[in-house]
Amino acid sequence: MDSYLVIKTIHILSSTVLFGTGLGIAFFMFRAHSTDNLHEKYYAAKNTVLADSFFTFPSAIIQPISGYWLISNGAYDASALWLVISYVLYVIAGLCWIPVVWLQFQLRNILACCIENNSVLPNQYYRYFKIWFLLGWPAFISLVAVFFLMVFKPV
Repeated sequence: MDSYLVIKTIHILSSTVLFGTGLGIAFFMFRAHSTDNLHEKYYAAKNTVLADSFFTFPSAIIQPISGYWLISNGAYDASALWLVISYVLYVIAGLCWIPVVWLQFQLRNILACCIENNSVLPNQYYRYFKIWFLLGWPAFISLVAVFFLMVFKPV
């Protein structure tokens, strides 16, 4: 079996998991945000944290490792413009994702506290959610651009 093709398949699958889980989480959290039911919001936030832990985080680690291996073993120039732009976009996505993960934990904890105390959501919840939502856009757009760069490999 050709190890290059195996690593390439792993790279493609992990990128799909990274992107798909991110998109799924965003949809799930956004839809739950529109309900008044704190239990539904909490369920979404709790499972978003789990999905990021089980799927997004491992994929985010696999991507640069498998990408480095593919570049090293695929006769690609690591300094090619399309790859350099991909690195930058991946870092942008990661820099957005790190605070998003922290925000997801905070949103989950605020919701748990409100449920436990039978209280309304504080303004902090809405501020955190807005930041979470806004940070999702540059991460999403960056990863879409990386997909295009990986497919088209412009010179």
